Amino acid sequence: MKNQIKKATSINLLNFKTPQMRAFHLSWLAFFLCFFGWFGIAPLMAVVREELELTKSQIGNIIISSVAITVIARLFIGWLCDRIGPRITYTYLLIIGAFPVMLIGLSNSYESFLIFRLAIGAIGASFVITQYHTSMMFAPNVVGTANATSAGWGNLGGGVTQMVMPMIFAMFVGLGFLDKDAWRYAMVVPGLAMVICGILYYRLTTDFPEGNLKDLLKTDPSFLKKKNDSKGAFKAALKDKRVWALFMIYGACFGVELTINNIAAIYYHDFFKLDLKTAGLIAGLFGLMNIFARSMGGFFGDRAGIKWGLKGRVYLMGGILFFEGLALMLFSQMTFLPFAIASMIVFSLFVQMAEGATYSVVPFVNKKAIGIVSGIVGAGGNAGAVMAGFLFKMENVSYSEGLAILGVCVTVVSGLSLLVRFSEKDEKIAELELQNSLDEKSLELVPVYEMEK
Repeated sequence: MKNQIKKATSINLLNFKTPQMRAFHLSWLAFFLCFFGWFGIAPLMAVVREELELTKSQIGNIIISSVAITVIARLFIGWLCDRIGPRITYTYLLIIGAFPVMLIGLSNSYESFLIFRLAIGAIGASFVITQYHTSMMFAPNVVGTANATSAGWGNLGGGVTQMVMPMIFAMFVGLGFLDKDAWRYAMVVPGLAMVICGILYYRLTTDFPEGNLKDLLKTDPSFLKKKNDSKGAFKAALKDKRVWALFMIYGACFGVELTINNIAAIYYHDFFKLDLKTAGLIAGLFGLMNIFARSMGGFFGDRAGIKWGLKGRVYLMGGILFFEGLALMLFSQMTFLPFAIASMIVFSLFVQMAEGATYSVVPFVNKKAIGIVSGIVGAGGNAGAVMAGFLFKMENVSYSEGLAILGVCVTVVSGLSLLVRFSEKDEKIAELELQNSLDEKSLELVPVYEMEK
């Protein structure tokens, strides 16, 4: 009898042959490039500000626009993943989303720049597809780690762009272009990379370990049933208070990360009087923590789940978020550059661990509507960033004061984790699924000759 392809029970980073690991690697790469395009203009805002003569309030509006439309886009993308699968959804998003990234250079006024920045924000919905795809590919014993690592390495694009875009800008200046033209040409680079990735995603990934959704709906009755079940699950997800608590919680971690990605370079440039390149390099350290910090949150979430069940995942998430708020308040008070950098790194660690811990909980809230739940919670991240954007838009509130207020809000929101509860039935189902995945993993480790005895 032909062996059924199942969800992976381990993450083998050097394996590019299985559908699970191809989806893992291409999903984080796609998210990385989307993040690169999404925040590519952020470290160049000091140049754009001078050319377009932008006020602090206008920059605030631009920050809000870059994350506002993503709230709606993430809700829609979650639904779309459930309907047509993550492979086609990501392909469309990457290729279509590349155009406003490349064309923002056509802006010649505040209004036109604002419109392009708003359009670019839609590619932030890529996060939902990444989380959906890894949730479909990995078993309960490692799904938190897989989600956190793929998203963390994707978020790394937010740190890399702070460092690399000023270099790309400098390269065009070195080729003889004026500053007012160099930033425009620099934005073409991430856009082209997104188009190439979109083509690779279409050719090299499948929606599920068993194959693509379109084919499975024709050959596997269970997939047709799952698709029909997801219709009713959409309403159930909207009525679930746990989903909206996670919406707020994710706004307090990923929303904060988006805000820092938008303001860090200009904050260090203005507050510490640093040049554009140095400010970008320091700001980039915040995002670079994603290379391991978010994975840690997911990993510890899985470990807590194995030892204490679903409630263990929730308690870990709430605790990390609480310390994130304290670390943010500490960072906001730093006036000596080395201390500011050190406290920012500590703060970044908690931010990204909180994100990973949150998405170690999300796949267990509603198994019939993982796309919808991922979309709603993911939208919470952008909703949080929008609210923070209004705070930093205010002319009479300095960036330092805004960061302190944000830290207090994060600490308060951590208490909402108490609303994320699971029934005894949910705990037993999760325990059974976890045990099955652990049993499958142990069988994979048994040598072939042992199984033949």
